[in-house]
Amino acid sequence: MSSPLLEVHDLHAGYGRAEVLTGLGLRLAQGQVVTVIGPNGAGKSTLLNALMGVLPSRGRAHFDGSDLADATLEDRVMLGMALVPEKRELFTTMPVEDNLVLGGYRAMRQRVPGWRSELERVYGLFPRLQERRAQLAGTLSGGERQMLAVGRALMSRPKLLMLDEPSLGLAPLVVRDIFQTIERLRAEGVSILLVEQNARAALQVADHGYVLETGEIVLDGAADALARDPRVIDTYLGAQRRE
Repeated sequence: MSSPLLEVHDLHAGYGRAEVLTGLGLRLAQGQVVTVIGPNGAGKSTLLNALMGVLPSRGRAHFDGSDLADATLEDRVMLGMALVPEKRELFTTMPVEDNLVLGGYRAMRQRVPGWRSELERVYGLFPRLQERRAQLAGTLSGGERQMLAVGRALMSRPKLLMLDEPSLGLAPLVVRDIFQTIERLRAEGVSILLVEQNARAALQVADHGYVLETGEIVLDGAADALARDPRVIDTYLGAQRRE
C-alpha cells in the first residue's frame, strides 16, 4: 500500500489551556477527497488550523513524506498545503485579480514557469471571477467571495486543498455550485480535506469520511457507507434518509 499524502496520529490542539482535539488520527491518500463532519464546537476548524500550523499542536503528522513537527506555516505552504479558512480572509480593498495573483506566492517563490497561467484555470472554474476581475473583493457577494477564496488557494497549485465550511452562510443554489466545483477538482485529481456541517453534501462528494465529536473521531469509513449508517442518518442526515 502506497504512503498516504497526509497521515496524522494522536493530534492534540486547542486554545491556551483549553484542549479541543484529544488524540485525533486520520489519513488522506493522493487524489482523495476526505471529509470531516460533526456538530458545532466539535473541533473541525481547530483540526485544519492545527494542520496548517496556525495553531500549536502536538502529535505526529506527515505530509508528502515530510515530518510537520517543526514546520512553520510558511514551510507548510511551500510544501504544498493550502487552507481556505471559514472567514475567507480576503484582501477586501484589493481587486479580485490581485487577490488571485497573491495566491500564487508559492509558485512564484519556487520559480514555477508560467505560474500566472493558473489564472486562466481559476477563471475557467469560476467565470464570475473573470467578469469581476477588476472589482474590489470587498464588494463581492458571499458566494463570489467563497469562489475567490478557493481560487486564490488553487493559484498555489497545492498538493492538498483544505476547505473549512465552504457552504457556510451561502444560499442553496450557491452551495450547489461550490460542491460542483469540489467534484470537478476531485475529477482533476486534486486532493481535498473538507470540513463541513452540511454532512449530506460532503458525503456525496467525498471518498472517505470521519465523524468528529468533542475532539475525537467517533466513526470513520467510506463516504457512501457512512451515508447509510443509522447513527449518521439520525444525527446528521435526518431520519428521512433511512430506507
